[in-house]
Amino acid sequence: MGSTLSFPPLTSLNYELDGRQGLGKSMILGKPMERKRLHWTNLLFVSAAHLVAAFAVVYLAVFHFSWWTIGFGAFWGVLCGLSITGGYHRLFSHSAYAASWPLRAFYLAFGAASVQNSALVWAANHRTHHAHSDRDRDPYSIERGFWWAHIGWVVCKSIEAPNRSAVRDLEADPLVRFQHRFYLPLALLFSCIAPAAIGTAWGDPIGALLVAGWLRLVVQWHATFSVNSFAHLIGRQPYERTGTARDSWIVALLTMGEGYHNFHHRFQVDYRNGIRWYHFDPTKWWVWTSARLGLTRKLRRVPAERIKAVRRAVRLQSSP
Repeated sequence: MGSTLSFPPLTSLNYELDGRQGLGKSMILGKPMERKRLHWTNLLFVSAAHLVAAFAVVYLAVFHFSWWTIGFGAFWGVLCGLSITGGYHRLFSHSAYAASWPLRAFYLAFGAASVQNSALVWAANHRTHHAHSDRDRDPYSIERGFWWAHIGWVVCKSIEAPNRSAVRDLEADPLVRFQHRFYLPLALLFSCIAPAAIGTAWGDPIGALLVAGWLRLVVQWHATFSVNSFAHLIGRQPYERTGTARDSWIVALLTMGEGYHNFHHRFQVDYRNGIRWYHFDPTKWWVWTSARLGLTRKLRRVPAERIKAVRRAVRLQSSP
């Protein structure tokens, strides 16, 4: 997926384009992160966030345990999670469906709370990932190693900006432009100020800030990052075997359905990632339910016959 934590304008956002690495051990370890390549602002912020998240656990265990706070943190996490999976990813990056302006505003507000950059930047990086998957220009290629794909690309400096022309369609949306321009204050408002203010309702603003703000943030980061890392290492490849993307029900459980990554890489425009009735894909159910409520429309689905044909072709290619 396309997260990054740096906050400059789109034209100055960069990523490293080193040479392609082989599979096996190098895919797990990757290249060492040289000191001069570290993005110190990102590294310090990510490190501080993890420390505050750890303190949130201590706060609950030692100082003030509250089911209200835990429940609110989980609720805030669901809102933020759907804004990344349903909003940043399936709507803004892939145009898998159309959404009304209130739903787009919701995605942009809680997407900012997820602190994974603006929707414009996130989509630019993600579209680059799909266009150059597993190659040098893939910003979080698994072939540079597990840790690079998971979080290394976030905390290291880079040298080439994403293709601005790849997100011209998003720049035409005034809501997307507004969020991009005011991303930092929106992130502060919805990740810190709003949770603390809501927490005053049951007398625990500090706990709400720590749990719904910081602990939720770190958990959500690693859930998102797991699609870039684990979903390119673990699982099955029933739809495409030329790349590293895999279908992993374990990653799907952690990411509201994003773990069916092999299907997604083969059929990027489908609003579903898990196509079976038993596939855990809450994002798919959310988008479908929103359509019944008039909030989404033009849901794009790859015909079942096309999917079956691709599966058959892949099986034939892999048979001896």
